[in-house]
Amino acid sequence: MKTERRLKELGIELAKPTSPMANYVNAVRTGNLLYLAGKGPGLPGKPLPTGKVGRDFTIEQGYGFARETGLSLIAVMKAELGDLDRVRRIVKVLGMVNATPEFGNQPEVINGCSDLFVEVFGDRGRHARSAVGMGSLPRGIPVEIEVIVEVEVEGAVPARAAAAKPAAERKVAPKTKTAAKKKKR
Repeated sequence: MKTERRLKELGIELAKPTSPMANYVNAVRTGNLLYLAGKGPGLPGKPLPTGKVGRDFTIEQGYGFARETGLSLIAVMKAELGDLDRVRRIVKVLGMVNATPEFGNQPEVINGCSDLFVEVFGDRGRHARSAVGMGSLPRGIPVEIEVIVEVEVEGAVPARAAAAKPAAERKVAPKTKTAAKKKKR
């Protein structure tokens, strides 16, 4: 529960994840990857922010919206995994900024989410990223972000831990007679 403790140290309390606005789910897991659907800013009980960064919002306000969106994404991770310590790594972030055509500071806006992930997860929060401008986003929101997360598979022994065990302790399949015959040839 180190990650939960870190959230408390940062004074962060996660809200319940928002429900999808259409026919999709918040996250899909396949193997050890968790794909999170795009989320935007918006806190319970507050009106949804709408407008373009570079016209209606400053870079700093956009950064705040990206951070707020990151909190929503962490809430989805928590809901899906139960324990945020199961996050092995934030793999990829795609940040979309609803901006004017001449706006070119998308990276500075999406840093709001990236900085949050590193604050919360440490090195596990460092990720590959794309930050792009959009002509519009759903409902006019200023930022939308989607994430791919590598997760700890339940019951799996991390590869480094398994390799560190003495050979006698590792589970090795017994040699079959066929394998022994092939070796003699």
